[in-house]
Amino acid sequence: MDVVVLAGGFGTRLRPWTETIPKPLLPILDKSMIEHVLDVLPESQVDKVLIAAGYGVEQIREHFEKIPLPYEVVIVEETEPLGTGGAIANCREHLSGGTFCVINGDLITSLKVEEMLEFHKQNGGIATISLWEVEDPSRFGVADYKEDKGKIMRFQEKPAIEDAYSNLINAGTYILEQEIFDFMPDGAHSIERDIYEKIAVTGALNGFPFAGMFVDAGTPPSFVEASQACINSGRFATGQVTGDSWIGEDCENFGEAIGSSLGSNVTVGEGSSIHNSVILEGAIIGANCQLHGCLIGKGAEVNDGSNLNSEIVGHGSIVE
Repeated sequence: MDVVVLAGGFGTRLRPWTETIPKPLLPILDKSMIEHVLDVLPESQVDKVLIAAGYGVEQIREHFEKIPLPYEVVIVEETEPLGTGGAIANCREHLSGGTFCVINGDLITSLKVEEMLEFHKQNGGIATISLWEVEDPSRFGVADYKEDKGKIMRFQEKPAIEDAYSNLINAGTYILEQEIFDFMPDGAHSIERDIYEKIAVTGALNGFPFAGMFVDAGTPPSFVEASQACINSGRFATGQVTGDSWIGEDCENFGEAIGSSLGSNVTVGEGSSIHNSVILEGAIIGANCQLHGCLIGKGAEVNDGSNLNSEIVGHGSIVE
C-alpha cells in the first residue's frame, strides 16, 4: 500500500525551534520526528510514502535524499493550507490506487499498522480510524464505537466533555479506500469534521482501538513526553540510557539529568540539574543551572546559574 504522512503544519507551538527547522525534522533522540513516525510502518507492505508538506519542503526533501529507505518517498507540496482532507486529496494523483494509509506527521505511537490493515480488510468499509482511550476527550475527535461490530456509528470533533460519546479518540492513523475521495469537496477541508461523520452514518467507518503508547508531539510538554516515550521503548540507535535519561554520543554531563534527553556533543556543567527537558546537539548548559520542562535548541548556550522553567530556547541562542 501507499502511505500519506500529513506534515503540512507550521509547528507554531514549537517556535522558535520551527522558525529554522520544520517540525517533521526536529530531532527526537537521534532521529527526526518524521522518521519515528515512519518506523511504525510495516516495510514489507509499503510501496510508497507521500509526505504532504507545506513548510520547509526543500529541507524535508534534502533530508530524505540522504536516508536509505526500502520504499519510494515523494514530497507533495501544499502551496496553501489545505486541512487534513485537502492535503490527502492533494496527494491523490501520486497514489497507486487501492487501499492506502494516512498518518499524522507528529505521532509517536506503538500502533501495529499491519494489524490495523488486516482488521480493515476483514471488516470492510471505506475507512478505519485508530482509536485511543483518554480521560478527557474534549480536545479530540471522539468516536461512538460499537465494539461488537468494530464500527464507529457517530463521530464528533472536540465535544464538551459532558457531551462526548465515549472516551475513545481519533488517534491520527487511518486506513482508507479510494472511495473516500467521493465524499471530499474541492479545496481545503478537514477529513475529521467534514468527511467521517458522513461515512459513519452509512456504516462504512471502522474503529481500531489499541493500547501501549500514543503521543502527539506538537507542543513543548508533549515533545518532552515523546522523547521520554522513545527512551522507554528503546527507540534510538546511538547513545545510551542513564537512569531514565538518554545521553547522546560525546555528551559531557557533569550534572544531573532526570527524565531528559541530552543530544550529541552537549555539555552540562557541574551542579546543574536537568528535569524533564530536551537538550539538542551542541548545546552548552553552564554550572549550577536549574532547567525544568525546557527545550534547548541546537548550539544554544545557557550561562552559569540560570534557572529556567518551561522555556523554549532557540537554536544558537544565548541565555545570559
